[in-house]
Amino acid sequence: MKKSLTIYTLLFAFFAFSFNTHASFPVKKTKEIVEVIKDNKVEKKELTTYAAAANSGKSQVTALLLSLFLGGLGVDRFYLGYTLLGVLKLITLGGFGIWYIIDLILIITGDLQPKNGSYSKTI
Repeated sequence: MKKSLTIYTLLFAFFAFSFNTHASFPVKKTKEIVEVIKDNKVEKKELTTYAAAANSGKSQVTALLLSLFLGGLGVDRFYLGYTLLGVLKLITLGGFGIWYIIDLILIITGDLQPKNGSYSKTI
């Protein structure tokens, strides 16, 4: 009973802190002046846009080390922002070792990028 309570507590904590509504990546705020024609008059309006910055703040070296040592538990996928795939990798213990090896290769070659941009530091 105590063991199952611990597992449920860990699962609750994981889901409570994994899915937040705040941006977990840098956001760039830009303002620009646009001309709008209304009733044959030209009006200038300020337009504010928010865009995700191209850099995610994640390091490829960190992702590689996490994949090497804790990849079978899906920690590398959690780090890169792929929470659902991290859970699946955790449940299957790294896809029975196959997914673990594939992710190592993808991170080394740079084909597995963070979900919200690219690596800030590469190998």
